[in-house]
Amino acid sequence: MRKTIVGLAAALLAAAGSTLMAAPAQAAPLTPVPQLDVNRYVGDWYQLAANPAPYNIDCVRDTTANYTLIDERNVRVENSCTTIAGERRGIVGNARVNDTAQLHVAFPGVPFQDSLDGPSNYIVAHLAEDYSWALVGDPSRISGFVLSRSPVVDVAGWQEIRAVVESQGYNSCLMLTSPTTEGLQEIKPLCTV
Repeated sequence: MRKTIVGLAAALLAAAGSTLMAAPAQAAPLTPVPQLDVNRYVGDWYQLAANPAPYNIDCVRDTTANYTLIDERNVRVENSCTTIAGERRGIVGNARVNDTAQLHVAFPGVPFQDSLDGPSNYIVAHLAEDYSWALVGDPSRISGFVLSRSPVVDVAGWQEIRAVVESQGYNSCLMLTSPTTEGLQEIKPLCTV
């Protein structure tokens, strides 16, 4: 329990800093991958790391996303996690495809994200050739998520993830790991993995 509280304290400090320093001031907007096959992208994803945000600060383990195709422009989004109290919580929303690898994600009742139409706030900035992992975020890099088809990543995989995160203009020391039951067990800055 003490490790979890210390991890959350670190996450809160990083969250406060990430809103001010998520990306270098001169960084261009996040660029999408040239092509995204939505049919291959849907399915289950594990969150391996993320920029802390108020809506996910109580998520301490096994954060997942499930994407299901509704039609050619809409994807059902179901995010869930285990909280500090050990309970599963989740939210269901919609992702509307605006352009290749750029979507507008909306969740009912979430301020500034409750409209189905809007500017792209979910950009697939990196996607492994085999669709095994992805880096997604918003144009300004305030949000950023490392998603993987597997909850377990080896040392070489973490090195690749960190290199890609940094090459896409993110500060890897402000992005925190997301523990999974089968994989990494600690919340810590990605730059230390």
